[in-house]
Amino acid sequence: MAPAPSGLKKRRHVSPILRRILAVNLLALGILVAGLLYLGEYRRNMISAEIGALAMQVEMFAAALGESAVTTNDGGQAHQYQVINPSAARQIVRRLVEPTGTRARLFGADGVLIVDSRLLFGPGGIVQIETLPPPAEPGGALGVLLGLYDRLASLLPGTEDLPKYRENREQRAADYEEVVVALSGETGEALRRTRSRLLLSAAAPVQRYKQVSGALMLSKDSRDIDAALLDVRVDILKVFGVALGITILLSIYLAGTIARPLRRLAASAQLVRHGRNRQYGIPRFSGRNDEIGDLAESLSEMTEALWQRLDAIEGFAADVAHEIKNPLTSLHSAVETAARVKDPEQQRKLMGIIKEDVLRLDRLISDISDASRLDAELSRAESGPVNVGGMLATVADLHQQSGSPDAPHISLDIANGQDLTVQGIEGRLVQVFRNLITNAASFSPPGGEISMRAHSENEWIEVEISDQGPGIPEGKEEDIFERFYTERPEDEAFGTHSGLGLSISKQIVEAHRGRITAANRIGGEGQVQGARFVVRLPRN
Repeated sequence: MAPAPSGLKKRRHVSPILRRILAVNLLALGILVAGLLYLGEYRRNMISAEIGALAMQVEMFAAALGESAVTTNDGGQAHQYQVINPSAARQIVRRLVEPTGTRARLFGADGVLIVDSRLLFGPGGIVQIETLPPPAEPGGALGVLLGLYDRLASLLPGTEDLPKYRENREQRAADYEEVVVALSGETGEALRRTRSRLLLSAAAPVQRYKQVSGALMLSKDSRDIDAALLDVRVDILKVFGVALGITILLSIYLAGTIARPLRRLAASAQLVRHGRNRQYGIPRFSGRNDEIGDLAESLSEMTEALWQRLDAIEGFAADVAHEIKNPLTSLHSAVETAARVKDPEQQRKLMGIIKEDVLRLDRLISDISDASRLDAELSRAESGPVNVGGMLATVADLHQQSGSPDAPHISLDIANGQDLTVQGIEGRLVQVFRNLITNAASFSPPGGEISMRAHSENEWIEVEISDQGPGIPEGKEEDIFERFYTERPEDEAFGTHSGLGLSISKQIVEAHRGRITAANRIGGEGQVQGARFVVRLPRN
């Protein structure tokens, strides 16, 4: 294992992806639990049911008092009225409220407090004080959290703003609006808040023969309601705890399935960047059928393409050095010889060689420059619709007009009624067909014919260029597209062509997602009648 090169990024202790996934999942879970803990409608229903039960209870107690504790004060036949017997009322109230856990207060018709179940007189007139249990509050961190939550929830819009409960030292019926309602003959209800709880109360008239003699008020705090809500909240928090644990574990697992392979890809990319001789590669994660697997596959293929491009650049540089070295060597020898030769005729021949070598270098450097810029230009240039038929007609006409009298004639056969439009870079496609025509013309005999045919076949446009030359040497159909390959006619001057024309043409066609092939034209008796180049381009 080769040591990791310096300059690699340090691995983070906590993945940012894990933090983001946890934040999103926990936020959603927290909002859900906060909504469940609010229990506003559930609490209102419980309070409504409790007040309804309290109202029914106070009506029953008031009816019992009306039957047993109300006496008729005989003030004459015209002045008879009914009053509450305090002694009997105390005994009845004690027996009625003792099992209920409520507080009862009995007011007379004049609004004076007659009986308070917290201060009941026992035998002998001794005051008995009823000790109520302290309010049970959830303790520990749970109580603090729920208390803080309740205070925050109370700030929400629409939260009930209840009046505070106040109890005067000398209580009267006018202190409680539900008692005032009861003294008018109706049942009254009220809901108030104390320091830590709600206080529910209901009052009913104490009457006999429809004559109101007083009012009975029952009240109790929300201890039972709060306990029920606490039980529900604790159950919700238990479920939340389980859900929280599962959410954290799943978030860690999910982040791991994303972050770990991404870290491996990033580390591998850094190693590839700093490594040499392909000692590091990009993992493919072939077992993953997801976007990360696709990313790994694409990065691996991209790395391989980069290595291939580097190999191509390296090979191209070597080929360029070799091709330039030949004319430079010839030029160097001619210059040295010319310095020693005194014969004017020999000097003239050497100067001709020097001129040819300089021209060859010029053509070679121009073609090399064009080939080296080709990739960059193809990636930057904007493509557009190109009419191949019209383009071939223009190229053929241009070649005919610029050719010599004995130059080969070009016959053009373009299919009528077919759409021959491709998406491409017109200037570079023109370069392809000019190279092919020039190549065909250089091998054709004087006055020969170059045939050009274009037609549409399924989703492809096919252009065929044929000549009447000697054809392609057997087995060289692919080699002729290699850089600096030269297989020229014997009568052609040395160095006229650089051997890059067909290579550049192939590169341009493949950049247009097409294909170029070469083969010989075979006659009926098996003889070679010339070469045929076929260019296939995808339709627009």
